Amino acid sequence: MDREQEEMQFLGPFGIYTEAYKIIISWRKIFTKITLALILPLSFIFLAHIKVSELLTSRIIHNEVELIDAQAGTQRYNKLSDLISSEQTTYWLFQLAYTISLFIFSLLSTSAVVYTIACIYTAREVTFKKVMSVVPKVWKRLMLTFLSTFLAFFAFTLVFLIILIIWTFLWAYTIGIRHINTLVVISYIIMIIYGVGFLYMTVVWHLANAVSVLEESYGFKAMVKSKNLIKGKMWVVIVVLLMLNISSFAIYKVFEKFVVHGGSLSLVYKVGFGILCLSLQSMLSLFGLIIQTIIYFVCKSYHHENIDKTILSDHLDVYLGDYVPLKETDVQLGQFQV
Repeated sequence: MDREQEEMQFLGPFGIYTEAYKIIISWRKIFTKITLALILPLSFIFLAHIKVSELLTSRIIHNEVELIDAQAGTQRYNKLSDLISSEQTTYWLFQLAYTISLFIFSLLSTSAVVYTIACIYTAREVTFKKVMSVVPKVWKRLMLTFLSTFLAFFAFTLVFLIILIIWTFLWAYTIGIRHINTLVVISYIIMIIYGVGFLYMTVVWHLANAVSVLEESYGFKAMVKSKNLIKGKMWVVIVVLLMLNISSFAIYKVFEKFVVHGGSLSLVYKVGFGILCLSLQSMLSLFGLIIQTIIYFVCKSYHHENIDKTILSDHLDVYLGDYVPLKETDVQLGQFQV
C-alpha cells in the first residue's frame, strides 16, 4: 500500500474506495487468480441459488395447487402428495448444500484476500501458490469467529423476539386493543432498534474477520477487539459497507428481473445478463474483501496502534507447520505520534 499507517486514519469512504482500487490495479495478477479460484465460484453459488430456489419453489407451489383440486384418496392425489414431499426434501437439501458451500468459499476467499493484503502491506513477496498454501491454516480461525458471531446474532434475535412478544401481550392485557395504532408504532420502533443493532453487529463481524487473521484474537475475543477498534470510525465503516450492500442488492435485483423472471427474454439475453451479473458480483466481492482489510488498518491507525511490519512479515512468512498468528503485544507496540 502506498500510504504509511499514520496517514490511513484520515481516510474517509472515498479514500478507502480509492485505496482498494489502487491495490487491485497494482496487484491485478494475483487478485485475478484469487478471484477465478475462490471468489468467482462464491459468486456463482450465490446467483445460482436464486435461480434454482425459484425453480424448486414454483414447482412445489404448482403441485400444491394441483393437490387442492385433486380428490383425497385417489391415485392422482397420492401421487401429487408424494411428489410434493419429494420436492420439499430436495429443496431443503439444496438449501443445506448452498449454505455449506457459501460458508466454505466465503471463509476461503476472506482468508486469501486478507492474507494477501497483509503481505502487500509488509512489502513481502506474495504469490498465488503461497497464498493458497496458507489459506487452509488461516480459515479455521475465521470459522471460529463466524460461529461465535452466529451465536451472538442468534442470542440477539432471540432476546428481541422475547421482548417484542412480552411487550405485545402486556400492552394487550393492560391497555387492550383500543390503542392498536400506538402498539404498532412502538412495535416498529422496537424493530428499528433491532435493525440498528443488527447492522452494528454486522460491522463488528466484518472487522473481526481481519482481526482473526492478523492477530492472536479470534472468536468472541476478535469480536470484542473489533468493537473497540470501530470506535471513532463507526459512521465511516457503516457508510462504506452500506454502499457495498446496496450495490450487491442492485446486482441481485437485476439478476432476478432479467434472468430468474425474464420469461419474455431470449436465452441469449438471459445468458448475457447472467454473465454480466456474475462478473459484477465477483468484482464487488473482491472489492469488499479488500476494503474490509483496509478498514482494519484505518481503525488501527485511528487508535494510534502501530503495527510493526517486520514482526507482521515474520508471522505471515510462516508456511511450514501451523499458522502462527500475531500476538496482541506484537501488533500494539505502542502509540505513534501524529
